[in-house]
Amino acid sequence: MSMTNKKTIEDVAVQGKRVLVRCDFNVPLKEGAITDDTRIVAALPTIQYLINNGAKVILCSHLGKPKGPSPEFSLAPVAARLSELLGKDVVFAADDNIVGENAQKAVAEMKDGDVVLLENTRYRAEETKNGEALSKEFASLADVFVDDAFGTAHRAHCSNVGVTQYVKDCVAGYLIQKEIQYLGNAVNAPVRPLVAVLGGSKVSSKISVIENLLDKVDKLLIGGGMAYTFMKAKGYEVGDSLLEPDFIDYAKEMMAKAGDKLVLPVDTVIGKEFDNDTETKIVPEGGIEAGWQGLDIGPKTVELFSDILKTAKTVVWNGPMGVFEMPNFAKGTNAIAQVLATLEDATTVIGGGDSVAAVNQAGLGDKMTHISTGGGASLEYLEGKDLPGIAALNDK
Repeated sequence: MSMTNKKTIEDVAVQGKRVLVRCDFNVPLKEGAITDDTRIVAALPTIQYLINNGAKVILCSHLGKPKGPSPEFSLAPVAARLSELLGKDVVFAADDNIVGENAQKAVAEMKDGDVVLLENTRYRAEETKNGEALSKEFASLADVFVDDAFGTAHRAHCSNVGVTQYVKDCVAGYLIQKEIQYLGNAVNAPVRPLVAVLGGSKVSSKISVIENLLDKVDKLLIGGGMAYTFMKAKGYEVGDSLLEPDFIDYAKEMMAKAGDKLVLPVDTVIGKEFDNDTETKIVPEGGIEAGWQGLDIGPKTVELFSDILKTAKTVVWNGPMGVFEMPNFAKGTNAIAQVLATLEDATTVIGGGDSVAAVNQAGLGDKMTHISTGGGASLEYLEGKDLPGIAALNDK
């Protein structure tokens, strides 16, 4: 995969140029107020670099899934928050057409170092269909295109892929650069031993990830709901635990192929009900009784997994080890997060989705080398797929 040799904002001249930046400002809003500005803050290094280097900075992003223009999906609150964070006026180009008269006027009046934010790219239906007309309209505003939205890199839309066909210089911003560097290198050029930890509820949603990683890792640790299908494949009863009967044969194949690379739980915390306060006990491998269900990895598994992780130089983690939303069954997940936090000279990459929530819930986000900003995008990257949003950028 040649995604690690993409040009970045530092590889092109931006002084005096109109630079269109695709950001990920898909922030949660409550009654028009931003409840979590993490994604806006994450975009600041790229924006600040462009301001400092005299670019005319034109920002665009989607927010939610509007069916046409609708005030509750407007990016106006993002412009206000950006102005506060940057300490300078960010002009909001309110325009139901996104790149209509109002947006064109705002861009025409820009001076070097100015910042304009366009309206929600999904106000127009053709955005998600990667339509030619809208792609050309985006391109008409830009001398340089910067993609810094990893969260949508697995989708080919006008504002991240279509536009690149009509702009000569298309490069990665700092966020995408960091994703390629850490997520890409962890999987494709790791310092070994490379250990992957996969969890989450379903084998079916992680098949491609398992297949891609098995070829690359030194060890693959499996926890969470997906482990019970593997246990069943080993011939054990799993009671009322989460099970995907259609994937038992697949699990058998994977175990045969992987040998001792693939490590499964050796004990399980089981409960009577799917409830935080249910009666629980810890049983060894194969000890799940009828009427009970597995809800977390047990203490011996935590120990086993921890010992393996302590030998690692690169760790990729995707998916929790148990029902981590319930405090009584978050112990396995939290224990993995704690171990990763103590690894001195290892690269720890948290690959999107629930694992990010788990690490942040444990208050250990700052102890990880890299926390991926994309759920679906990280998963597809771990599956070994080319992400269209990154593939479309210029190679060095």
